[in-house]
Amino acid sequence: MGNPPYSGHSPNIGKWISGKIKEYYKVDGKPLKEKNPKWLQDDYVKFIRFAQWKIDQAGEGVLGLITNHGYLDNPTFRGMRQSLMNSFNEIYFLNLHGNSLKKERCPDGSKDENVFDIRQGVAVVFFIKKQKQETKVFYADLWGLREAKYNWLLNNDLKTTNWQKINPCSEFYFFVPRNEALLEMYQKYPKVTDIFKIYSVGIVTARDNLTIKWTSEEMWHTILTFSKMESELARLAYNLDKDARDWKVELAQKDLLNSGMKREKIIPILYRPFDVRYTYYTGRSRGFNCMPRLEVMRHMLQENLGLITIRRSRSPEKWKYALATDKIITGATAITSLDINYLFPLYIYTEKLSGTVEEHEGKEKLSNINPEFMKALIENYKTTPAPEEIFYYIYSILYSNIYRMNYAEFLKTDFPRIPFTKNHTLFIELGKYGKRLADLHLLKSEELNTPFAKFQGTGNNRVEKVAFQLDKVYVNSNQYFEGVEKNVWEYQIGGYQVLDKWLKDRKGRVLSLDDIKNYCKIVYALKRTIEVQEELDIL
Repeated sequence: MGNPPYSGHSPNIGKWISGKIKEYYKVDGKPLKEKNPKWLQDDYVKFIRFAQWKIDQAGEGVLGLITNHGYLDNPTFRGMRQSLMNSFNEIYFLNLHGNSLKKERCPDGSKDENVFDIRQGVAVVFFIKKQKQETKVFYADLWGLREAKYNWLLNNDLKTTNWQKINPCSEFYFFVPRNEALLEMYQKYPKVTDIFKIYSVGIVTARDNLTIKWTSEEMWHTILTFSKMESELARLAYNLDKDARDWKVELAQKDLLNSGMKREKIIPILYRPFDVRYTYYTGRSRGFNCMPRLEVMRHMLQENLGLITIRRSRSPEKWKYALATDKIITGATAITSLDINYLFPLYIYTEKLSGTVEEHEGKEKLSNINPEFMKALIENYKTTPAPEEIFYYIYSILYSNIYRMNYAEFLKTDFPRIPFTKNHTLFIELGKYGKRLADLHLLKSEELNTPFAKFQGTGNNRVEKVAFQLDKVYVNSNQYFEGVEKNVWEYQIGGYQVLDKWLKDRKGRVLSLDDIKNYCKIVYALKRTIEVQEELDIL
């Protein structure tokens, strides 16, 4: 019994416990295939695994701990959950919540506090092993302020807790309540990872302040200067701190020089929703950009369309993690800074990979839709859908408020699954809405040619203090964008309140004429997005 330490970057890597932890790296007899399973190395996980082994050796026993509650529903821990169910006959989870990292609040919207002075939510668990009994799993929530939780815990025990029996099942064995009937139906839908053949997280720069710039000219000046400086002087000049394992000043400089210092390698990158900046892209790992994800991002250097989404949301708010792009993206900021951003390109371009980005003749543009999935659509629709039709249909579903509401609890735990209609006419009709949304989000829609918001007031156009008042978004005390409705101002894509974040990122900068035009377009794009979503719900 106890409260083991939580340490995601544990130094405790003893050979014996590391070997035992390998039990958690498989589920249903198969490897997890997690790209980043490091959280299974957390100290509290090792304490649980040790106690599990000890009780398995004894044949009977009880384990009582209070730990990080992340293992209850994080997909990475599904092998751990299955293993625990194989060892214990009765399992009780009292989720104390209090996760400020997830911005948890009580179901009624009131404040929820942690029982400890930490940001990570926690849970009490009792694992009970008896001889020859079936496994039963029970769950309960405890929300509220810290003192209220203390009082409840002082006056209650296992018998007085209102437990809910849950039935964790493959493939995730979640230790939290699920709508089993709805989950069974949802799991029959194909995941986006089943639909697209190749995908990856966005690029990792490791040093945004050096590798991401506002304009191509600023980027060009940066690389010319940085590449010629002594490494320690460059570190100071660009505030680069100490070298990391996969990013070093000297390697970054070497990568630039080896690339030939070509202007055409300066490319746009989607940094945040509607926020396009520039980077110098060589495609070499551990170079100027730490992890450029060449195997996928190279396809976005040509004419293409891509879907940005995430695997798991830590936000308690409604799921809203989808955005179309025609550019490469960052893995840490594109639509959220809390979760990893993934990119699914619609097309792939065949060419020999040399480890760098080079010009090639005769590139062949191929669909990135999985052939087996395409075959199923052809059999159902009796015709071959164009890749764009599939993309736009998916995009319409991901922006459906009804879809987001119905599958909210499932969307937060894995890549989204897409329900495909059997009706080809409806498939095409929904795709039309998806195209309208994608065009709006790429700022390519003809609907944006008519100005909606206007920039008013006199001044120097400098962003000083962003504030929203009565359909006006102020950038300083005298200048503002007029005609911004409250629901448009509050609209979020991913983890960002778009209109607020776009301006706050530019605090201290002078808005150019293009900046002003773009912001007005973004306002209208979001206004039309809300309207299209309402039309989608009716359809």
